[in-house]
This record gives sequence, structure tokens and C-alpha cells, in this order.
Amino acid sequence: MAEVTETQVEDKIREYIDPYMDKDLVSTKALRKVMVEGDQVVADVVLGFPAEGYREQLAAKLKDMIESLDGVAQARVNVNYHVEAHSVQKGVKTIPGIKNIIAVASGKGGVGKSTTATNLALALSAEGANVGVLDADIYGPSQPRMLGIKGKPESKDGKSLEPLVSYHIQTMSIGFLVDEETPMIWRGPMVTQALQQLLGDTNWQDLDYLVIDLPPGTGDIQLTLAQQVPVSGAVIVTTPQDIALLDARKGLKMFEKVEVPVLGIIENMSIHICSNCGHEEHIFGEGGGQRMSEDYDVDFLGALPLDKTIREEVDSGRPSVVADPEGRIAQIYKEIARRTAAKLSLKSKDYAAKFPQIVIQNN
Repeated sequence: MAEVTETQVEDKIREYIDPYMDKDLVSTKALRKVMVEGDQVVADVVLGFPAEGYREQLAAKLKDMIESLDGVAQARVNVNYHVEAHSVQKGVKTIPGIKNIIAVASGKGGVGKSTTATNLALALSAEGANVGVLDADIYGPSQPRMLGIKGKPESKDGKSLEPLVSYHIQTMSIGFLVDEETPMIWRGPMVTQALQQLLGDTNWQDLDYLVIDLPPGTGDIQLTLAQQVPVSGAVIVTTPQDIALLDARKGLKMFEKVEVPVLGIIENMSIHICSNCGHEEHIFGEGGGQRMSEDYDVDFLGALPLDKTIREEVDSGRPSVVADPEGRIAQIYKEIARRTAAKLSLKSKDYAAKFPQIVIQNN
């Protein structure tokens, strides 16, 4: 039996197209090392996105592929992941304690953007990332209720705020600082200043991802975020309805104009499943998010059903990903989270932190 070579093993692994990156593990540099000793093979894979629920499945798949080669008796595949900081808009400073900021946006209200942002953050956390949520909807903050958090943030130094934590998610919202029923009767400049303070004056701790739940539309807050906040990528939430898609297109074009990469589109309320008989019906139209992703050459990250348990669980402060972590809805959110983080992992990285600081001293 001929001895297998490292090149043969690499070529075999190259045949596997990762379902989240849509690319092979060799060209994406996820395959770090291949060692061959006689008929024994060890391969090390390091993914650029959190993949706690995918590691074992990937390792088993690659092990089978390698062991199908002539000359291999046994293979061991180690799969790990490491989240890097990715580049942001030119001229915008990064924020200490945050590697990547993902903005979750929608062209119009009522499409389930905040619910999606909450469950996306929880799913990224469940996959092994350190995650925070910034509630940027100053007029209608909903993250405190959705994450089941009460209380006011502390300030240890009198200058910065400590984020409140729920389900391992670091969170900041104007909703922590004002009464739930108090309306924010503020003009645009006050709102944008409040957003910058909530973001910049919060003592975020070693976040792989900060998910920003944006208010709907393309107004002051979105423009401030696009021009002054270091965003690594944006996610657009829509429904299949024509009106929602029309507004979602505006949001997508706004991010393109300010050079924030759109990681993809999530279609919410995609299909209604009758809780009595199980009948499936596209009550808001069909395939709109998929068509939009094709029209604008952006990724389709996934579709969520119109299911009353999603609404019930988030209203009670226990979103689907934590209320039923093994359930179908939680699994869809985790798939979307992996795909979102995987698409971001393929973007250019921010190497600023790796360069040494040059200090000039007069001796």
C-alpha cells in the first residue's frame, strides 16, 4: 500500500465546501496543518467563526474523507475556531473591548428586527463567542424586556457605564436609564449623541461581536452609525412582503454608499405553519428575500417562520435560543448566526492591533 502524502490529504480536504462560508477550507486558510506519519494522519482546522454546534460534525466528515484515501488507516481531525477583528470604514476609530460590530437593520418597522437581533446575539453566544447587544432604538428600546433585564447600570469610575448581563450577553440600552413608559421626545442631534455615549461610554469586556439593534429606516441614527461607528458588517432583516422588501433595498443601498459590507439578508415571517393542522402557507408572499439577495449579489442568511412561540418567548424575556435551545427555531437562529459570522470571517482583517506601538524617547 502506497504511503499517502500531505498534498493528497490537502487535495481531499479541498473537496469539502463549508456550508457557512460557501468556500473550501484550504483557500480560506482554515486548514492550518496536515501531519502524515506512515498510515496515520492528523489535520488541524481553525475556523474564523464560532462553531460550537458544528465542530464535531465537521471533524467527523473530514475524518471520513481522509480515511477514504489509499494508504490511510486512521485520521484525527482537530477543529477549533478563533474570531479575529475585521476592518471597518476608513477614518473611523475602533472601540476598546470590541473586535467586531454587526449592525442589524431593516427598512421599515414591524418586520421582527429586534427579535432577530436578540436571538442572533444569543445564537452567536451559544456557538462560543463573547457577545454584546447595543439597543440603538432610542425612541423604542426593546432589548431590556426581550432579554429579561431590570435595573440600572452601575458606574465604577463616575465616567463609564458597566453593561448589564443576561444569558451571558453584555447589554446597554437607553431603556435602562429611563422609565419603560417614558417617551423620548428628542430631536435628531440628541438621539445621535445618546447613541454615541451608550456605545463609547460603556465598559465593554472583550467582545468578539457587538450586535447593534438599529431603529427601522434610514434616518439620523443609521447615518451616524454608518459614518462614525466602526461597523464590520450589516445584516438586513425583511419579510417577503413587497413593501418591506422595497424599504429593505433602501437600507441595503445606504450601507453600500457608506462602504459598510452587507453580510446578508434574513427573511423573517417567511412561512406560517398552522399550530393546529401543520398546514404551511406563505401569507406575506414567497421567496422575496432570496430574490433580493440575488438581485443585489448579497448572501441569503436564512428564513424564519411566522411562529407565535417566537413572539411569546421574546415577550417573556426568554428568547427562543435560550427558551428551547434544542428546538427547531433555535437551530435556525444558530444556522443564521454561523453563516453571518462565517461571511464576516472572509472579510479583510484589521491588523492595527498587531502592529507594535513606536515610542520616541529623548535619552
